[in-house]
Amino acid sequence: MSKKELKEPKEQEKKGTALQEMDIASPGGDLQGYINSVHSIGLLTPEEEKQLAEDLYYRNDLDAARKLVLAHLRFVIYIAKTYSGYGLSEADLIQEGNVGLMKAVRKFNPEVGVRVVSFAVHWIKAEIHEYVLKNWKIVKIATTKAQRKLFFNLRKKKKGLAWLTEDEIAVISKDLGVKPSEVREMEKRLSSSDMSFDPLSDSEDDEAAYSPSNYLQEEGSNPLDIFESDSTTEENTSMLYSAINRLDDRSRDILQDRWLADQKLTLHELAEKYNISAERVRQIEKNAMKKIKQSLDAA
Repeated sequence: MSKKELKEPKEQEKKGTALQEMDIASPGGDLQGYINSVHSIGLLTPEEEKQLAEDLYYRNDLDAARKLVLAHLRFVIYIAKTYSGYGLSEADLIQEGNVGLMKAVRKFNPEVGVRVVSFAVHWIKAEIHEYVLKNWKIVKIATTKAQRKLFFNLRKKKKGLAWLTEDEIAVISKDLGVKPSEVREMEKRLSSSDMSFDPLSDSEDDEAAYSPSNYLQEEGSNPLDIFESDSTTEENTSMLYSAINRLDDRSRDILQDRWLADQKLTLHELAEKYNISAERVRQIEKNAMKKIKQSLDAA
């Protein structure tokens, strides 16, 4: 046996071990190493792919699922690169796309008659879209179906950095099947930028003055106002309970059961409890409330 023949099986074994140890879901810290490893995985023939898909679909063969995912990771990388213009980590985009790929492989029906990659494109893009929308800005920029369509297409439609003209808005709204007002709104959202609430440490004095923390103040956030409000509430609560305790036992119990208990009783339930009419219960309640009001006014 030649040296070459001795060497090749060892290299193949080493490569196979590396692929088995590779984290399918995440590229990790070494993105280029991950990409190189992915591109070293061979593509499946239609017959191999169908057999693996049937093994997974009919026999729940998880090893077949892993092989299907591994063979299609290169397509996730290709799709993820098309979203590089949003300023997000390519590794994160690939990771989200891999999640979509794994979902697609799990749901793939080999009897449909299409290749896995054709079926998986929708799932891969859907996961990447969701990630981009959640992380591109702090404030949600697109929530409806029309807004999502605009978000991922408007930048391609714009020919420059200038604001769109009315004619351009009309053309874009027609092409994408959305209202002109939705095009204008999305253009505003895409043109805006996030602002730090507090001034940055290296901000000039003039810049710091325009930070939201300097002019956006929640009403009632003054510590003195909060302390006074809490003190007043505590004092009023103490006076109320003091007035209730000065009532006779039956009046106090009726108020307790009607207004302060977790399980409040109705007039008829109290009438049955005290063996009096519901109207009499209402009179006792009314007189008790009057006495409490008089006590609080006199305090």
